[in-house]
Amino acid sequence: MATLDTARDWFGRWLARHLSKEVSGEEPFVPTDPKALRRTLRPADVLLVAGSSTLSTAIKYLTQSTWSHAAIYVGEVSDAETNGEPHTLVEVNPVDGCISLPLSTYERYHTRICRPVGLTQDDREEVIAFVLSRLGTQYDMRNIIDLARYLLPTPPVPTRWRRRMIALGSGEPTRAICSTLIAEAFGRVNYPILPRIESVTVPGRGISKFRRRELLHIRHHSLFAPADFDLSPYFEIVKPTLAEGFNYKGLRWAPDEAVTKRDR
Repeated sequence: MATLDTARDWFGRWLARHLSKEVSGEEPFVPTDPKALRRTLRPADVLLVAGSSTLSTAIKYLTQSTWSHAAIYVGEVSDAETNGEPHTLVEVNPVDGCISLPLSTYERYHTRICRPVGLTQDDREEVIAFVLSRLGTQYDMRNIIDLARYLLPTPPVPTRWRRRMIALGSGEPTRAICSTLIAEAFGRVNYPILPRIESVTVPGRGISKFRRRELLHIRHHSLFAPADFDLSPYFEIVKPTLAEGFNYKGLRWAPDEAVTKRDR
């Protein structure tokens, strides 16, 4: 049995690497300025990424969004650097588990900053401390149904079932694929992402005997996908170009005759 488990784990990790391999030659139409991105990010910001791997394509289809991956900006991670660049992001992926990495990892990708509005400093520190405490966590790949399904062409799936397909299987590789670590971190400080809203009747005052009140329920972190931070009404979309004081009057346009077929 131990030998079989080891073989399943090895195959699961090989499959994860295969599915996570990015397609070469695919670059964003308008890439984010890496320097502006670095200046704009703040601790606890969520960085969404549009990947091009087989896994990324499936997640974008199932969530009907541009975003296939999410990382969280934590500031400089102690004693962690690559080629002299400090690690500032924490993410979870099916190959390496929970790791830190430099911001330059995604400088050639289409990205989006999602910023939690009004997050207190204490809660910000707790969110960051939690994700840092998970560094080095590995996920059991022996139950490979979560990954093996992505080998097949993505079939047409009714919209109401697409989100549930992400949660299909054992849950371990799913946790590595989805944005569950970040969702769990914000859940620990009761910061909402896309909460379930329940309308209840409570005793009223004056002439009104009853009144309606909305109660928020934190969804389980395993149900969140990268696009949820984009859709959330509680996260601000921050665009580095605009955050640094964009002035369209200062743009330098090429003359009409310089426009080539490639630019059209």
